[in-house]
Amino acid sequence: MKTAFYTAFLLLATGVCMAQTQADKLSLERTTKAIRDAFARGDVDAIVALHHPGIIKYFGGKNVVKGRDELRKGLIATFRNVKMEFAANTVESTVFNGSTAIETSIFTFKVIPKNGGKVTFSKGRSMVVYVKYKPSPTGWASIREMAQAAP
Repeated sequence: MKTAFYTAFLLLATGVCMAQTQADKLSLERTTKAIRDAFARGDVDAIVALHHPGIIKYFGGKNVVKGRDELRKGLIATFRNVKMEFAANTVESTVFNGSTAIETSIFTFKVIPKNGGKVTFSKGRSMVVYVKYKPSPTGWASIREMAQAAP
């Protein structure tokens, strides 16, 4: 009898966790799509809204962005000169742990100079840590990011 109870409990608990994970997976996918779409529009406010106030982005060397204000300044300066859109984004792995998700992906940015210069492509690998964050339009916000050249 105890074995049947524990088996039923484990099956129910696993089902609840899987349902939560599926809902989290879908909402995280909406978040990453919203970020990519906002880049394509050059929508600084939308991008910033999908980042936690304590965001820190590491782009290599001394290129570190801390907080939403620095993020906003960098995006405004960037979009003043170029249009950027994701030409590709391939998720390598996603791990959920409670209210945190860690995702690694290979991405390609298409960079289009506004002065009519040559279009370039920049490929990289990122690791992004997302946390559930109620003020975010999707319920998730990026809180830590690292990017490097892609293999």
